[in-house]
Amino acid sequence: MGAAGLLFAAFGLAMDAFAVSVCKGMAAKRIQIREMITLGVFFGSAQAIMPCVGWLLGIQFQKYIESVDHWVAFILLDFIGGKMICDTLSDERQTVTLGQRIDYKELVGLAAATSVDALAVGITFAFLDTNVILSSAVIGAVTFVLTAIGFTAGVYVGDRFGKGSGICGGSVLIVLGFKILFEDLLTG
Repeated sequence: MGAAGLLFAAFGLAMDAFAVSVCKGMAAKRIQIREMITLGVFFGSAQAIMPCVGWLLGIQFQKYIESVDHWVAFILLDFIGGKMICDTLSDERQTVTLGQRIDYKELVGLAAATSVDALAVGITFAFLDTNVILSSAVIGAVTFVLTAIGFTAGVYVGDRFGKGSGICGGSVLIVLGFKILFEDLLTG
């Protein structure tokens, strides 16, 4: 895979993480560098690790992974989107401050849900003449940068639209979950 193909794949794989980070930014009152970096590290790391895992699994497990990846992403994204809507309806927008903790369980779920496609891409790396470490690093770096951009954009959107943005953000996650599910069911 050439450099252009790798960058194109990295941007494509990072789009789900970008969308989720916009939603997370919409729930924040203001830009928090710590939260932005934490999101980038979680999403970027997951996107970098999953191709390596996929590469290690190789073709022998491809049929098992493909048969459930869309369901895993669907359940995680819809659960977290529903939780985001419920939290928005019950509380005002929040931000992470030094006295609060980031919900790492939620971030792990979001990172896993948005990196399932990267696992499948990693499986294809097993059959291509690809430097999997370099490719995974590029995918992780692109995801980190796009996550930071998405979070920042989400803060500005959320600041303008208040509670409606949290409901919108949760709805986007739910729609994204359905999109992943239906695309795989229709093409599979």
